[in-house]
Amino acid sequence: MRTSHLLAGIAGMLAIATATPAHADDFLGNRTNGLAKDVAVRHRRLLVAHRLEFTPLFETTVNAAYQSIIGGGAKLEYHISDRLSIGVIGVGSTAVNTALTNRILPTLMGQSSQEAAYQAACTNSPAPGCTGVLPRAPSQQEFLDHLNTMPIHGAAYLSLTPWYGKLAAFSSAFVAFDFYFQAGVSIAQLDSNCPQTAGAALGAANNICWDTHPGTAVMNGANTIPAVLDPNVDPPLNNGFRAGLYLGGGVHVFLNDFLALDLTVRDYAFEDNPSGADVNADLFVGPNKVLGDDNRFLNHLFFGAGLSIMLPTTVKRTP
Repeated sequence: MRTSHLLAGIAGMLAIATATPAHADDFLGNRTNGLAKDVAVRHRRLLVAHRLEFTPLFETTVNAAYQSIIGGGAKLEYHISDRLSIGVIGVGSTAVNTALTNRILPTLMGQSSQEAAYQAACTNSPAPGCTGVLPRAPSQQEFLDHLNTMPIHGAAYLSLTPWYGKLAAFSSAFVAFDFYFQAGVSIAQLDSNCPQTAGAALGAANNICWDTHPGTAVMNGANTIPAVLDPNVDPPLNNGFRAGLYLGGGVHVFLNDFLALDLTVRDYAFEDNPSGADVNADLFVGPNKVLGDDNRFLNHLFFGAGLSIMLPTTVKRTP
């Protein structure tokens, strides 16, 4: 009896030793099981991958000095994967005075008698009293006409989504979200209301920027018209097309499988001179070989909100 029990025990041990193990070892020798090769989340909704995102949006500047830019437009973006996408954005805007502009205006006067006399004497030909020097402070109209607006702006960009997950409220309501960052090229069309109108009659609505030769003297027949050392009558040179850099960052908060609240901070960076004034203190607005021109590379910061529509509206799931 004892011999039979011993033989049965030896046979059982041999069977265990030669049986195929139910686990495997990784390259470090650690024991693993089937879960090691499984996905982190089963049946996960692919809320953005391989979908087209169309977003009607609203945005406004948050750091404007003189004119707040407020507008609406749309974003079109294709999500190549969960993390990578490409897109374009276009916005049409209007402008309103900032609090700073409204504080400055009451401190400025209308056109002074000295300015009117100088313009009458020096616009077309030299005359006694044409000294080439005017007060540095602009009139109210000079100040307003030199400010620029941004009727159209936009960007083309590449977007990266490094984080996504769910938000839980009171352990009962769950909302999907993702954070994204964007980088690309910005474009803008700037506009100012101060055309160059040499010889415009005094009192005319468009006689502000009448200096045709900012910072330089010119000949008028045998006479020399001296440089008009007053940047307030120079064209502001802050309108036209601009191109620069674009950076952005935001969050999607998904309301369902195909609608999401889109909140974004965007930075359109390009050369600009919002005041249209003399920045480098050379007494005129324009290029200067030593001091450079009066445009600077500026950041135009916007906050935007929109409603993203994901197409197709049906969402796919992982295995």
